[in-house]
Amino acid sequence: MNLPVKFALVTTAGWLIGTVFAQQPVQPAPLTLQRSVGIALEKNPLRKAALADTKAASAGVREARSGLLPTITLSETATRGNDPVYVFGSRLRQQRFTSADFALNQLNTPPPFGNFSTRLGGSWNLFDSMASWRRVEQAKSAQEAAGHQLDRADQETVFRAVDAYYNVLLARKRLEVAEQAVKTAQSILERSKARFETGLSVESDLLNTHVRMSMRQQELVRAQNDFAFSQAQLDVAMGLAPGTSYEPAETLSERDWPLASVAALEQTAIDHRPDLKRIQSEESVQKLSVAIAKSSFGPRVNAFASWRTDNPTFLAAGGGNNWVGGIELQFDLFTGGSKQAELARQKALQEKVAALKQAATDGVRLEVRRAYYDADAARQQVGIARAAVAQAQESLRIGRNRYDAGLLTITDLLSTEEATLRIQLDYWQAVSRFQTSYASLELASGTLSPNSPVVQP
Repeated sequence: MNLPVKFALVTTAGWLIGTVFAQQPVQPAPLTLQRSVGIALEKNPLRKAALADTKAASAGVREARSGLLPTITLSETATRGNDPVYVFGSRLRQQRFTSADFALNQLNTPPPFGNFSTRLGGSWNLFDSMASWRRVEQAKSAQEAAGHQLDRADQETVFRAVDAYYNVLLARKRLEVAEQAVKTAQSILERSKARFETGLSVESDLLNTHVRMSMRQQELVRAQNDFAFSQAQLDVAMGLAPGTSYEPAETLSERDWPLASVAALEQTAIDHRPDLKRIQSEESVQKLSVAIAKSSFGPRVNAFASWRTDNPTFLAAGGGNNWVGGIELQFDLFTGGSKQAELARQKALQEKVAALKQAATDGVRLEVRRAYYDADAARQQVGIARAAVAQAQESLRIGRNRYDAGLLTITDLLSTEEATLRIQLDYWQAVSRFQTSYASLELASGTLSPNSPVVQP
């Protein structure tokens, strides 16, 4: 076999293999709850925004510290003109002044003169009534507030991932129940059709079963779409584009965790909630703002120094140079009342922050209580619904047998089937609600994390 024929066979085989693999559907990657939480903490944009705030706050601390250090500048200035004072002074600075420059015509109408000045200068605020030091402490408190906000953003990100994940599991259970309901409706339809064909029931019974079958098919379509949308919600909660190919690796099932007392949970929230700690840091920031406003009434001491050279051209050397330094004491005698107004404004803002802190604390207590009662109610509903499901399924089985024996009307059978379906949906809703409400309770108490019981398998 020659080389071109071999090449053609190899190319054809490769194309066939690629076509076979291309036709195979891409299977979604399995996704655990822990993995979804990890992806959310890595990619969620709201969490990234909170992280950016911490970086900005850290830069603010460095900026505040820079106010404690001297400022040094280097400048190069090129000038040219025939202003008598300018020409006289520039010649002196260049140290090129001669006796001929005292001629009246040279002093009154000098020719244009050029000067290149290089200046190295610096200033240092030695004392500003502690305002600079307080700005540094203020920036540190703001950095702490941003850190607490990031901690809260992490908890909220974990909760959104948990809530979205359980919504997917619930939507999948609803889809399974809808599929089973279609099968049940089909079974009832076949039973009703057989009874109608044998003359044991009227046509209206058969029509009712057709209507019920249509309703179950519509519910199945809705459940399919709800499942797809819940997957998109999970993608967004993880910070991914909707439609990412993921399939939950877990199934919705009963889980139970102990519930502490309301008082203990409230105290835990007061001690651990990052958003309350953030408000405490913001209160410290505002206290320092009041102190800084008071510092503006005090004196300021500044040191300054400069060294400069003056030459007739940019590249010339040997021109004049000089230096000067000093210390300045400043004290504002009158500012039109602006400092008093600023101090009053900062004090008012301090009162506002204190009021908001109290309101936030009260809000946290209510949030904990609401989450606790929701979790407790869902926990009890799971047990009630579990028993109701078994009873409803047995009732449906008996109803089918009685209908086949002609002891039950189609209306009663369809009512029993409807009740069984609703009870199954209520059960899975209660199972999912308890797990998400427990996560909400941990979020309210400030303890939700990737290591929380609700996240761990």
